[in-house]
Amino acid sequence: MAPGVPRAAPTASASVVASSAGSAAEAAGPLERGLAVLRIMADASHSMRPGDLARATGLARSAVDRITATLTHLDYLRTEGRELVLAPRLMEFGNAYLDASGLSRALRPSLEHLARALDESVSAIVLDGCDARIVGRAVPPGRVIPLGFRVGDLLPAERCAAGAVLATGWQSGTYDAWRARRAADPLDAGFPAVPTRRAAPGPEQAEADFAAWIAAAEANGWALDDQLVAPGLVAVAVPVRDPDGRPVCAISVLAHTSRHSGDELREHALAALTRAAQSTAAELYSTSPAAVPPPAAPAYTDAKPELGPSFLQALARGLAVLTALGRQRGGLTLAEAAEAAGLSYPSTRRNLLTLRQLGYVAQHGRRFLPTPRVLELGYARLFTLTLADIAQPHIAELAGQVKESASLAVLDGAEVRYVARAATEQITSARIALGTRLPAYATSMGRTLLADLPEAERMERIGALLPRALTPHTLTSPHALAAALDRTAREGYALVEQELEAGLRSLAVPVRDRNGRTVAAVNVALHAGPEPPEHTRDTLLPVLRACAARIESDLAVVFANALLQTG
Repeated sequence: MAPGVPRAAPTASASVVASSAGSAAEAAGPLERGLAVLRIMADASHSMRPGDLARATGLARSAVDRITATLTHLDYLRTEGRELVLAPRLMEFGNAYLDASGLSRALRPSLEHLARALDESVSAIVLDGCDARIVGRAVPPGRVIPLGFRVGDLLPAERCAAGAVLATGWQSGTYDAWRARRAADPLDAGFPAVPTRRAAPGPEQAEADFAAWIAAAEANGWALDDQLVAPGLVAVAVPVRDPDGRPVCAISVLAHTSRHSGDELREHALAALTRAAQSTAAELYSTSPAAVPPPAAPAYTDAKPELGPSFLQALARGLAVLTALGRQRGGLTLAEAAEAAGLSYPSTRRNLLTLRQLGYVAQHGRRFLPTPRVLELGYARLFTLTLADIAQPHIAELAGQVKESASLAVLDGAEVRYVARAATEQITSARIALGTRLPAYATSMGRTLLADLPEAERMERIGALLPRALTPHTLTSPHALAAALDRTAREGYALVEQELEAGLRSLAVPVRDRNGRTVAAVNVALHAGPEPPEHTRDTLLPVLRACAARIESDLAVVFANALLQTG
């Protein structure tokens, strides 16, 4: 199975999904329109309102309202006042492609190792139609400004080394699509990831130049881009080949000309790139059986009874099918897709046909899997989200619910560092800004974060600050702090009463990654009034845990392929 499936037209037999045009249209209308709305939102450089979407799509405002209501209910879009914004869950379509193609697992070790060994940004790139789509990236640790493109970005094939490498396997239909794209967009205005050309070469010259570059890539087994993709950038790419020798992916290293010339980069990186491509191919086409995923809840849940006419079942069902295809490496059969999506066989068949016609799904024999094109649905925009970006709307919602200040912090040595916060207008509101550091031993979030560490590391970090009494209530003895941390680890929360500052009470819970590791803590801070601490715990703990769960859900989607997103 080749992971880089061209979006032009799958060549596999469509007998399993053969259906009349009339039956396909039942799902095509809402599904196609919903995907168009997501594409427009993903391409926009700012948030949009429903009226903007109506003008951009040409749809009636009532149709846009139903589409956005459905997408908001499914948590692919969110509202901020009157604005619509992309939600992190939208990345699950791209994750479905990366998981089903096997690229996620195959690329991790190679990209991580290359970025460290070469001390440069590296990317994995596949063919998407007649152009090149970034599907993985790693940057050297410690880089303040990582160099490179985002996962999900689309590059013109004739302007990047990976494009020349991948084009060595093009068929005539792909060349025709490339010529049509060049004729329609000679300045590359439709590629926001790269600078627009100031002037375009004539079509004959452009084709001759690209053909020569492809021939050199075929002969050499690598391609060099010397400032074609952007001024000041050079890149070298090598192919990852399937068992028949066809290029299905490219691994590329990118550097600034202040660090390497093109030839210097080739000398520096080519041997390591070649080894990485070989190990990636070995992993990608391993004959060992793919792990069978644990049973998961059906992807589709009918919200029609709850939302009524504003919920578009056809749109929700189509998106559920697309998501379900990522449940297993190599994709799913029609019967497996129906079971995973929680839909009937005929409904799943209609949606698969529609998604295939739109270029979002390919068929290999009896199996269906997402294509790289799904990454155009906001993946590049959302790829750059940080923990603070993800947490902030949930922290703001929590503060609005409880009418008290709420924050999210991470452990930084022996201190906590605030990375997201929503303060209230209460007189007693703690005066804390983003970036503020406080001693971990005397704060609820600090104890929550310390409690997840091995016991020896806990006490080592606490000892680095030499705990001192900040108020008469501050715990400072190693024995008392150890007991408090054991209790926090056991109970799953920390309640700190006037230990950091007189009159201040705070309650915190952990925020965990998909592996169960505590990566942050969220808290509510309030005045230690006449109510006992237990009243605060009983009142706030459920909403605090619900907030943490929402943040964890978003983290799980955004960092599902975390080692591909080390920048």
